[in-house]
Amino acid sequence: MKFGICLNMNAAGPDGTGIEAVEKMAAAGFDYVELPLAEMSALSDEAFKRLESRVKAAGIPCETCNNFFPKTMRLTGAAADHAGALSYARAALDRAARLGARVVVFGSGGAKNVPEGFPLEEGFRQVAALLRELAPLVKERGIAIAIEPLRRAECNLINSFYEGCRLAEAVGDPAVRVLVDYYHFMTEAEPVSHLLDEGAEYLRHTHFARVNGRAFPRDAAEDAAYRPFFDALRAVGYDARMSLEAYSPDPEAEAPMALNFFRQNL
Repeated sequence: MKFGICLNMNAAGPDGTGIEAVEKMAAAGFDYVELPLAEMSALSDEAFKRLESRVKAAGIPCETCNNFFPKTMRLTGAAADHAGALSYARAALDRAARLGARVVVFGSGGAKNVPEGFPLEEGFRQVAALLRELAPLVKERGIAIAIEPLRRAECNLINSFYEGCRLAEAVGDPAVRVLVDYYHFMTEAEPVSHLLDEGAEYLRHTHFARVNGRAFPRDAAEDAAYRPFFDALRAVGYDARMSLEAYSPDPEAEAPMALNFFRQNL
């Protein structure tokens, strides 16, 4: 399995991408970085070229991107702008492909959150329809979409791995699969049986953070639920990527410990 890190979680620079840490995370030994697509899409052409060059110079690939859609974009509700979303996505996916990304994460809680009073079922259908239209776009670029279920505090649509699988099932295209994020999975108290039942078919990417504080993991003893979760990943044959998507007061100091944790337990 490859281990990566989401740079935007501890971004200190003005563009919010976290690119200022790419050299340090490469030196820490991560296999790849995960960069935020919405923030990168907001960059000028010249600024994106500088980011692209910096990633290449650091000698670490950007294999995945999170934050697909900006929170200001409406994907559900009466004001949903699917034509605008597709136009945005074409340009955003071009940038992801230039970086060499193979997976784009579709969490985008602000964009897909269903407005109050609008039927959740209709919001689900709107998102499924959008993903069907996105599927050929990602396939053309050698990319897959990983639906990220988010905790209810962040979004009211797709809050469990099970629900993510039902969305992928409704889309009906192998280019659209599902992510499991340990932090969201455990916060929502989802049973590991969902992962065991659906993971072999639908699991495409993983995120990880301690439930307590959404922090960097340090030791297997800090959470008894780590082992059943990791065992479930093995049971469904998952061995692709795991991205550390967590906060830290000192990422440079804590990154080696987190990476060691992954390598010892997965």
